[in-house]
Amino acid sequence: MCTYDRAAGSKGPAVALELYEWNARVSAALLVPLHVCEVVLRNAISAAIEQQYGHRWPWSDGFHRSLPSPRTSYKPGVDLVRARDGMPTTGKVIPELKFVFWQSMMTSRHDKRIWNRELRAVFPNVDPNQAIAAIRSGMYGDLETLRLLRNRIAHHEPVFTRNLTVDLETIVRLIGSVSIPTADWLNRFDAARGVIASKP
Repeated sequence: MCTYDRAAGSKGPAVALELYEWNARVSAALLVPLHVCEVVLRNAISAAIEQQYGHRWPWSDGFHRSLPSPRTSYKPGVDLVRARDGMPTTGKVIPELKFVFWQSMMTSRHDKRIWNRELRAVFPNVDPNQAIAAIRSGMYGDLETLRLLRNRIAHHEPVFTRNLTVDLETIVRLIGSVSIPTADWLNRFDAARGVIASKP
């Protein structure tokens, strides 16, 4: 509670507790749009990979070789092998891959093989006047923002200092880059916006 006590300052422990309760509510409310965003984006990225490596791309040696294998940071190839182990279809592998796997696909190493040809096909609503590399790079940055938010929520850490309105707008914009009807559908039922607005 120390973080909330400091934020409440002279307003006292009652306000700190109110802020703590709101942080829990808004974290729960953001899980729905984050979930929808992850599903929409991973399906779009999978569709782009499939165009280059076939519908069984998780088992493609060419695709596996295209993935980086850094010594000290996340290894998407290791994640891929773990996720596909014992799985019969690509559709079963996709949800087993970590969020960071999909983020790692939005790097320049995949521009020539995938994004230069497929980005506008799987993200049809992006700015037609913006360069593909700039769009892809911007998406990588957006996914990093959402990954950090997602991790804070998962670890029950405070999110009240973030601009959650901007975070939610980023989520909706990413979904809309794939499907405007899906973004509109989320906006119609999602409760996060109202909870964000009720911050004490």
